[in-house]
Amino acid sequence: MIKRSFLLGNMILFSSIFANELDLKSINALNTTAYIPSQCYTKTVDEKNENILYNPCFSCHTLNKEPNFTLSDADLQEGYDFPKDALKNPWTNLFKDRTNEVAKISDEEILKYIKVDNYKNQNGEIILKSKLENLNETWDANNNKKWDGYIPDIYFNFNEEGFDLDNSGKFTGWRVFAYQPFLGTFWPTNGSTDDVMIRLSKPFQSNEKGDFDLETYKLNLSIIEALIKQKTINIDEIDEKRFGVDLNQNGILDKTTQIVFKWLKPKYDFDSKKFKNFSMSYVGLAKELLEKNELLIAPGLYPIGTEFTHTVRYIDIDKNDEIKMSSRLKEFRYAKKTSWNTYSQLSNLGLADIKEKHDFPDRLDVYKGNLETGLNNKRGWFYQGFIEDSNGDLRPQSYEETLSCMGCHSNIGSTADSTFVYQRKFEKDSFNSGWYHWSKKGFKNIPDKKLENGQTEYVRYLKENSAGDEFRANDEIMDKFFKKDWQKDTKNIEKDLIFKLENPQLELTQEWKFKLEELEKIKNDISYLILPSKQRALELNKAYKIIVKEQSYIYGKDIHIKPTQNVHKEIKKGTMTNLQKVLK
Repeated sequence: MIKRSFLLGNMILFSSIFANELDLKSINALNTTAYIPSQCYTKTVDEKNENILYNPCFSCHTLNKEPNFTLSDADLQEGYDFPKDALKNPWTNLFKDRTNEVAKISDEEILKYIKVDNYKNQNGEIILKSKLENLNETWDANNNKKWDGYIPDIYFNFNEEGFDLDNSGKFTGWRVFAYQPFLGTFWPTNGSTDDVMIRLSKPFQSNEKGDFDLETYKLNLSIIEALIKQKTINIDEIDEKRFGVDLNQNGILDKTTQIVFKWLKPKYDFDSKKFKNFSMSYVGLAKELLEKNELLIAPGLYPIGTEFTHTVRYIDIDKNDEIKMSSRLKEFRYAKKTSWNTYSQLSNLGLADIKEKHDFPDRLDVYKGNLETGLNNKRGWFYQGFIEDSNGDLRPQSYEETLSCMGCHSNIGSTADSTFVYQRKFEKDSFNSGWYHWSKKGFKNIPDKKLENGQTEYVRYLKENSAGDEFRANDEIMDKFFKKDWQKDTKNIEKDLIFKLENPQLELTQEWKFKLEELEKIKNDISYLILPSKQRALELNKAYKIIVKEQSYIYGKDIHIKPTQNVHKEIKKGTMTNLQKVLK
């Protein structure tokens, strides 16, 4: 233990002093369990009252929906099921005190910094594109003098329908969409703003002749939305005769305003050795390739070639003191689906994971890849990214830095085909049918998502977690929505705990604990919860800027000023959380 602590301490010092000399090409990780996020080390039992339990775990570890065969994932709410190499918390940045360093950065300095665009230059050219096409040897993982991974080609120049255009006005294929931000960490009040774009491969953008056709592309994006959500969705009226597909599944080709989700397993023709009679289909050239079985289709799965970009940014302040996304990027994340797995193959992967964990509980997950190609999540996707260097310029992420993405994007119950947000995209009843960038319209007056049991999603998170983030470090949320000293009301705490154990599906009002009138505001306007005050935004920006200067990402990118208190520094094998599972 002493040797490991000494090594960690020296590596932090090394990364601070020699940030510009990091070996980005190395595939050796100091933290071999970086795929286990820092949030998984959260203390779930209150140290002063064991009857107070905190459950942020359910947001990720939940009942899987096929074809996500992450079996028994909800069980992880009940215990810290770590291999022995992960028992000591490697995310040591959590325990640093940034108070003095933050105080040295003025508001003017941090605002000036985050308003600088580090993705495009003054001519609107993508800075990384030029660097990757003229490759520095320190970024050349296999020394072949060329970049073998994705070269950023999105211009963030979105038209009225959310399509990205390059500097000549040509479609890049990328389309931005708005969505319900994922619980906790991805709320801006906890440190960052972000956006997500999707792109389908050329056949989905093309008509039967192989020519780019915007209406075909729009329709294919909506068909895949219905498949991923596994539900019927509303669209603008289209004529099915033009595309030759019965989208509303009423038995005739007519005009429709719906893509009906009704899936029947296609039949396999042994003579032609092909699947036939698809109950749901793509349109355009993708339809023809599907009929030839050169493309495949299934609920809950994206077609091969699907790409996502995800930028993580600072929290900027506009002239009216309103929160907005910064021009500066913290990270540029990229994912591409490169292979297809059938339901059977995905099920076998899930079963194999369970068997391996049972037979070899201390065996570590292994993900293959490098800084150029990204890492393979073993389920058909590659994940790659770029992050700020010590000067604020974007550079490729190292193997270890990308490894921290893999746990969430491979083996948890809350994902759909290894992804988080397309299934959370806003629909037809929302502004622009959900096809817009946050710079076009922010979070104000967006209602909280309604759940099947009548609750709303964000309010339930506050109730299950008794906090607004996984580390219970967001005092702003605590002050706004929780009554002062609620933790001292031992009588009601015990009463509610017993009621919850006996009636796990029923919602507790907890007027003794929450400011109910404040919770009600969230139901009609999520911005009231997820956006920080100006002062908090500035402090969080400053705290992250310090991590950038240190280049200490491998020790954690979670943003805080004071050391986090509600996190285990070390866990004993077999430690339970004492939580009761929450199933979504």
